[in-house]
Amino acid sequence: MQSIHPKITEVLTATFKVPAAEILPESTMDSLEMDSLAVAEFAVVIKETLGVDADSEKLYKGSTLADISAYIDAVVGGAGAEATVPVSNTR
Repeated sequence: MQSIHPKITEVLTATFKVPAAEILPESTMDSLEMDSLAVAEFAVVIKETLGVDADSEKLYKGSTLADISAYIDAVVGGAGAEATVPVSNTR
């Protein structure tokens, strides 16, 4: 998560105007007040900036940023299509 979280923070603050202080590993898209359209746009921005095809179904609103980062790390690390968003037990 160390390499991906700063990029996610940059995208959320620059594109979606989310205050950096609210972007925590345990934050969800819901807690950041990201609606489904924003989540879909976030997926597009992640694809454009990181080259990761992460559709909004994989970045579902209940996932924590730690879950999303782990998914992106897995894809970037070569797990590809087999990667799934880990489900956090914090919900």
